[in-house]
Amino acid sequence: MKKKIYFIESSSDFNNSNLNSPFIGGAEKTLINITNELSKNDDIIIKIFNKTTKPIQSTNLEWININQISKYENPEFLIAMSDANLLSLSKCKKKFLWSHSVQPIEKFVRKKQLLPFLLNKPKMILEGDYHYKTRSFITSLFGKKILPLAVDYEFINTKIDFSRMKDKKAIFTTRSDRNLSFLISCWKQIIKTSKDSILTINPPYNLTNEDKNNNIQLRNKGSKENLINDLLGSRVMLNPGHKGEVYCLAAEEARELCLPIVTMGYGALYERVEHDKTGFIAKNRDEFIKFASDILNDDALFSKLQKNLILKRNSRTYKNVANDFLKLIYEN
Repeated sequence: MKKKIYFIESSSDFNNSNLNSPFIGGAEKTLINITNELSKNDDIIIKIFNKTTKPIQSTNLEWININQISKYENPEFLIAMSDANLLSLSKCKKKFLWSHSVQPIEKFVRKKQLLPFLLNKPKMILEGDYHYKTRSFITSLFGKKILPLAVDYEFINTKIDFSRMKDKKAIFTTRSDRNLSFLISCWKQIIKTSKDSILTINPPYNLTNEDKNNNIQLRNKGSKENLINDLLGSRVMLNPGHKGEVYCLAAEEARELCLPIVTMGYGALYERVEHDKTGFIAKNRDEFIKFASDILNDDALFSKLQKNLILKRNSRTYKNVANDFLKLIYEN
């Protein structure tokens, strides 16, 4: 008999037809990618309950409005996405809470997640070393496991032209509250040693005249194709990192497209970069400025880093993530 795996999510109205939409975040894309991959396994049935207003049914996979969950029989496995309150919506022996944030205990209590967490006793699914280390004892009381993510297949399947040297363009594709102010302050120094360089950042952000004079511009966020083209047209990703970053898909997307990264290693960014091989992890502001300037100005250094990145391409896909997920939930 096929085993039933239910995912419950309550952030917004979306389903797997929205994978390429610029209006959904990394957590939503992760849910779409892993359930699409899991549905290829004929031994399991996947049902996703969320706020979708457009139910979808295909082989082994169904997207259903969360208000309909009581009409369905209980699964063998239940995975609540981010919110412990969702764990009580269905009964089963094996429950998991998949976290996409640091979620300190104070926030856990404030959002009234502690009691349902204690009652349902789920194991935690976390996304990396930093995430594992920062998860509190209480909010991982019933066990915690690491499940590293992957990038969308469009990034993996993109062909890259390695024959030409890239222009002096740096890029930042993360939210502005993830230390963009630190990056812009550093860029004012970087531009002095690389006057013809350009820094492209994600909107929304109000550029000042000084920013524009320092060759800072907004990218057209648009489609995934736009993002891939912007990354391919850049020479380095500058991403300081942030304490709230538990994985950073933006950095992993850059790595998959063989773009060196300079970071301060804040949050999970130290997990996305191999120092002096695929980029640099700076110890301080001065090092961040130096490493960024070096990659922009030194063709030999850029080529060395890019060759190392080529060897890392296609090293993890959502097929790997799905296989690791099944091993994780089948464990006693």
